[in-house]
Amino acid sequence: MALDRLAPSGTLGLAVSGGPDSLALLLLSASARPGQVRVATVDHGLRAESAAEAALVAACCAELGVPHEVLTVTVARGASLQAQAREARYAALADWAERHGLAAVAAGHHADDQAETLLMRLARGSGVGGLRGIREERRLRGGIRLVRPLLTFRKAELVALVEAAGWEAVNDPSNADERHDRTRVRALLAANPWLNPERLARSANALGEADEALDEQLHMLASAHLEPDASGAWIRAVYTVPREMRRRLLLMALELFSTCPSGPELDRVMAALGEGRTVTIGAALVSRRGGSWRVEPAPPRRSVAPGP
Repeated sequence: MALDRLAPSGTLGLAVSGGPDSLALLLLSASARPGQVRVATVDHGLRAESAAEAALVAACCAELGVPHEVLTVTVARGASLQAQAREARYAALADWAERHGLAAVAAGHHADDQAETLLMRLARGSGVGGLRGIREERRLRGGIRLVRPLLTFRKAELVALVEAAGWEAVNDPSNADERHDRTRVRALLAANPWLNPERLARSANALGEADEALDEQLHMLASAHLEPDASGAWIRAVYTVPREMRRRLLLMALELFSTCPSGPELDRVMAALGEGRTVTIGAALVSRRGGSWRVEPAPPRRSVAPGP
């Protein structure tokens, strides 16, 4: 497990839902870091069983002598229910980590999750940055990091570990809901053994390393091509660099104006620039001036005066 590398010291927070993945994370972490683990279970209040599932996690933690806390959140119902639940969950975990002075919170994502994510993003036409899949670590808030030390483990290994401990894991019915992309991709993997999740996860890892290498190159290129000034930023001699680096330079410039477009949105801006058109995206106005691109604040939108 990559725990010592990702979170080498201090008390580690664990996000444990009661599923086999997170219960295995609890078992492994409590063994590797005795007395230095604290657990939170987020109750989204979306299913009647959620309170009982949190109680199950509390019982497992009590067996191991690990402190446990239930974090209750409210999720607005709507078309993006899963996304809203995820946002509420991570906000609650960040608050919890701040209260307890935790530098890192670990989650139980594994190699099968990574393989599913890679296939989902391939189906959506993601670029290198998206195809790197689930990141091993990312910032949760401030100096608090979300880490995923189980990305090299197969799900079957984690299930076997929980069963060996004599624990009964929670079965979330949403995992079988075919309205979700992940459920359909999971079924695809199960029906096609040649789509080996371990090998797919290795590909995602290789793409992650390529993405990091491109980011290192980006910072070197930015010093020569990206010129911020008092009223905006220039991307000079933009057509002398490869297209992927143009995308990254443009994204870096847009971030100066708190604008973070999706991949398709960024591609539409680049297409407009290629045709010599000026385009507004978020809070930024982007235009082409010869062989350079100009990024500056978008003019305020005109308000329509009410009629008499």
